Amino acid sequence: MFNKALQVFFLFFLLQSSAQTDSLPKRNSVLRKYILLSSSSALTIGSIFYLNEAWYKDYNTGRFHFFNDNAEWLQMDKVGHVFTTYQTSRLMMNAFNWAGFNKKQKLFIGGTIGLAYMVAIEIMDGYSEGWGFSWGDMIANVLGTSMAISQEAFWKQQRIQLKFSYAQSGLAQYNPELLGKNFYTQILKDYNGQTYWLSINPTSFIKRETKFPRWLNIAFGYSAFGMIGGSYNAFTVQTSEGTVLRYDRERRFYASVDIDLTRIKTKSKVLKTLFSAINILKIPAPAIQFSTKGVRGYLFYN
Repeated sequence: MFNKALQVFFLFFLLQSSAQTDSLPKRNSVLRKYILLSSSSALTIGSIFYLNEAWYKDYNTGRFHFFNDNAEWLQMDKVGHVFTTYQTSRLMMNAFNWAGFNKKQKLFIGGTIGLAYMVAIEIMDGYSEGWGFSWGDMIANVLGTSMAISQEAFWKQQRIQLKFSYAQSGLAQYNPELLGKNFYTQILKDYNGQTYWLSINPTSFIKRETKFPRWLNIAFGYSAFGMIGGSYNAFTVQTSEGTVLRYDRERRFYASVDIDLTRIKTKSKVLKTLFSAINILKIPAPAIQFSTKGVRGYLFYN
């Protein structure tokens, strides 16, 4: 199935970007609340109905069932769920803060909207032929939301962030129906090209003054490669030159550096909003890759 987790994230990314209109006076919190709640309700409900009509209705079995997909895609899809609910919680808490809601409302309403949306998606999966309600997905969803809310509650900031990067893997051509036919669909479908990062800000854990840049993070990444299906072990390809290429499924781990754009000082409200929005992406930087095939260095990994 399509990577519903990333699609949900892009929906809430659009919502947060469209809702926060900095031209509105900060004192006009009633109007801000109205804009946020009306736009979020319209997009959320509208997208649920659209997904049901465009996709789920044709696969509805009328019988709720469970589906264990925890062994598929070397768990890249589960990491995607953690990332999605983390980022939607972060973005919506920022939006609720912009609208003037109090701390409890920001944490327990804004922070859980994305999770509630994912629960609705999972329930529709539960009635769909070929899929089902996945407890693995739900655990990942709860983990992502908890990671965002707990940091906001205890630290009032996101010291440990989840980020995303993508580069075309070259494998989608061998199964374009499943992995995507072009760049834009491959971002959502091709797990081979996705990397998820745990980006940690060291200075936020240091109480004393330090010369270490406030915006500089250390990052640890995870990706997987060699997958043209959810559970295929390996596959071979014969090129036009007659060469036979073998692709084995492998996990890859990374160590790198990153930039926390939200910690760059600026007086521009436009830049602050822009930095907050694009901070979902890992900045291309030197990286070291570890896998069963050895160690590999990158001058710039994206």
